[in-house]
Amino acid sequence: MHCMDDIQKMEHQVEDLWTVRKTLQTGDRDALQLVEPIMDLLESGTLRVAEWDGLNEIVKVNLWVKHGILLLFKLLPAETIQSGPFRYHDKLPINQDPDSTGARVVPGAVVRRGAYLGQDTVLMPSFINIGAYVGGGTMVDTWATVGSCAQVGRHVHLAGGVGIGGVLEPPQAAPVMIGDDVFVGSRSMITQGAKVGSGAVLGEGTLLNPSIPVIDADSGGEISRGFVPPWCVALQSQRKKIYRGGEFYLPCVLVVRHLVPGERYDKAALESILREHGLGL
Repeated sequence: MHCMDDIQKMEHQVEDLWTVRKTLQTGDRDALQLVEPIMDLLESGTLRVAEWDGLNEIVKVNLWVKHGILLLFKLLPAETIQSGPFRYHDKLPINQDPDSTGARVVPGAVVRRGAYLGQDTVLMPSFINIGAYVGGGTMVDTWATVGSCAQVGRHVHLAGGVGIGGVLEPPQAAPVMIGDDVFVGSRSMITQGAKVGSGAVLGEGTLLNPSIPVIDADSGGEISRGFVPPWCVALQSQRKKIYRGGEFYLPCVLVVRHLVPGERYDKAALESILREHGLGL
């Protein structure tokens, strides 16, 4: 167990290495001894790449942790890695111990070194990248991807084919943040540091990034860009924009229902809400 003083010391050492990163050579043992422990701290949940209180749109990025991950890629050589019957050629191994948290990992799921799995997570054939955080009780469904450093809350369901974008560079860029009790419908894409508040439900095929407006269906007013507020049902839509060359339709996210905060909704009820708008989960 690392105490706060140990972590602060590690932070200073990593930042010192970052300032001389151009001089570092692959395989530098002294440098690797300083940055490799970051992977253990990420996998245990002691460290997180980013934190979000969920009450506002401010995300705190732990910049030095990202620096440590990027240094690791520079310092480690690519090599052949054996994982069961599969062979990979990479700089980082596959996480070989997901059952330490009681996670259920179905064949075909890949958890990369440096990713955190909470208690009782379920991974169908899917991919969890380095630095990602997946909270307890979350389901990552078939062919879903949780990108590098993305932060996913507790009791979330990422449906089939969902893409949660990753970000390592630029280091200061905020990763995607998904709150607790969120449902993200099939084939949705949440990227470039977009945020989804706790309890929100996104219909299938929803596209969300910081440039995409989130609009209230009742008022027509823009709520935000790249942030779906907590406890609402939102779906993919379009809005008309007039240009010199004609009328075109650009993507937006439409909030069609506000839910009771803190109340869990069963899948049948959510399906009923979305069917009103011709969509499903």
